[in-house]
Amino acid sequence: MKSLDVDAVRTFVAIADLQSFTRAAEVLETTQGAVSVKLKRLEQNLGRRLVERTPRSVRLSAQGALFLEPARAFLSAHEQALSALSADKRRFVLGIAAHVAGPEVPILLARLNAHDPCLTIEVRLENSRVLLDAFDRGELDAAIIRGDEDRRDGEVLGPEHFGWYAAPQFEHHENTPLRLAALSPACGVRDIATRALDAAGIAWSEVFLGGGSSAVDAAVSAGLATSVFPRRLAPAGTVDIGDRFRLPSLPSSEIVLHSTLTDPKSKAALRTLVCAFREHRGPIQ
Repeated sequence: MKSLDVDAVRTFVAIADLQSFTRAAEVLETTQGAVSVKLKRLEQNLGRRLVERTPRSVRLSAQGALFLEPARAFLSAHEQALSALSADKRRFVLGIAAHVAGPEVPILLARLNAHDPCLTIEVRLENSRVLLDAFDRGELDAAIIRGDEDRRDGEVLGPEHFGWYAAPQFEHHENTPLRLAALSPACGVRDIATRALDAAGIAWSEVFLGGGSSAVDAAVSAGLATSVFPRRLAPAGTVDIGDRFRLPSLPSSEIVLHSTLTDPKSKAALRTLVCAFREHRGPIQ
């Protein structure tokens, strides 16, 4: 009867997540040659080609795509079996910016828990500035935030593009201030919007300031105001009104990961989080 080698399966999943033998080797703290050997051993054991590799790309074969989720389940079961005999419970405090968090967050946390059942995960949702301050004070182990113009540290996870969103019935007349909804005066996305309006000479007034993201979404969806949203997180039923009302274009930002984690297990958990983040977002438009 065939049996699966844990290290070989872990290597396969890393290759699948990162789509790179080089990056998989870095995450697994081994060599690219060792990664290739372990994958080959797994493929020979299963009698299936799992990864298609060319000089320009690394992608799963049809059999590899079928094997990926069972492979994840196998690794999760292995970790859970080990954790049953371990008292090594660790705490992981993660901050995710409100304008970054999307529907993929529960998937990220589930993937993180499956990777390391001994990890107690705490999540804080705030605006980027608040989380960056908390990170600098040592209150967070990691933070996924909108990039700060004054900071060049951290790992860039991808770009973020913004638009002016409102309900289809939203009305704005050029001789009246644009009605703008925002989370709080400290919100970086609010700053993007107000700076763009000021530079374009467009008068604006703030309505529904604060009250949380649900209040802003409700105000925008009801046609009472417009607001700037990442394009992938615009409230359902809203439309981009930028061209319609000749609103200024908005600069793109970056999504950045900051982390102080150094121990191998926590770093591996963080890498799992990053991989899941990129995988479930797909291309950020």
